[in-house]
Amino acid sequence: MTLHILYNFRDEPWGGGNQFLKALRAEWREQGCYAESAEEADVVFFNSYPFRAEHFFLDLYRLKKSFPNKRIVYRLNGPISYIRNQDKTIDRIIKWFNSLLADGIIFQSNWCKERNNTLFGITSKNETVIHNAPDDSVFFSESEKQLHTPVRLIATSWSNNRRKGFDVYQYLDEHLDFSRYQMTFVGNSPISFNNIHVIEAVSSEKLAAILKDHDIFITASQTDPCSNALIEALNSGLPAVTLNDGGHPELVQHGGELFTSTHDVIAAIDRVRDAYQMYRSTLPTFSIKDTADAYKIFAEQLQGEPKQVNLNTRLSFLLMMTYVFLWKTLRKPRALWKHLWTT
Repeated sequence: MTLHILYNFRDEPWGGGNQFLKALRAEWREQGCYAESAEEADVVFFNSYPFRAEHFFLDLYRLKKSFPNKRIVYRLNGPISYIRNQDKTIDRIIKWFNSLLADGIIFQSNWCKERNNTLFGITSKNETVIHNAPDDSVFFSESEKQLHTPVRLIATSWSNNRRKGFDVYQYLDEHLDFSRYQMTFVGNSPISFNNIHVIEAVSSEKLAAILKDHDIFITASQTDPCSNALIEALNSGLPAVTLNDGGHPELVQHGGELFTSTHDVIAAIDRVRDAYQMYRSTLPTFSIKDTADAYKIFAEQLQGEPKQVNLNTRLSFLLMMTYVFLWKTLRKPRALWKHLWTT
């Protein structure tokens, strides 16, 4: 069986999802099962909503029309509107496309699956949960590690969306005891810090080296279905302090502590510091080979006949693409009006 990922890959730092899909593609290339074009593949994996690349919807429609036996597997995070607190139209389009052409869904976490099922009815007779994984030739743990003095905390985020935890990071910048702790932020921040050291977004190799030079990872991102930043840190041997939200609890397992707000975040950090080696000994690990194999096995075991393009599919797809066009056309004026109204 040959597999293809329909996605606009980026070579520069471009968020955890991009890095995961690059690692997945590299693993399948190593195994000799990756097709370099969708036309050559038996199964095509399609990622969430293709922002600024909505032509992928049309590409997949034409692919199904030309190759009726080809399978499409949807890799879903979200729900996107639940994460962003806006744009429910995106999730409605995802549901629409899924019902028309997708032969299966891989949800990135149990939290993600439950929210998509419950809030938007996004389901499939072929669905599973497979967590992301990093390139473990880059993100891996040293066999032994001792706490630095002061203890070194680190947070990372490619996105500068405030819901990525910046309210908590700002609180730590103002209230953390910096005689006992140092803190570094790597990525893009919408705010300036007085005490937290900021490093701009870097390559995976540089990020891995920076992570290994720190002790404890912290993430306060809200409604994050399967944080690649958290997975990279855990695989690098860092116990984590995470917001009790989204997919964080099922990822960190016993390898860290959860917190609920600024009121208990410092206490959670202190607990990890005080029992550091215990948390390191119970860290979960994530393997890109295991994840790639799980994706492949899921594709091989898809039940039922591949979805076909018939007259009803054509009409419904035309309506869907009209809906996409209208949403994109009207979205910019609404966003401009909202910006003018609130500034």
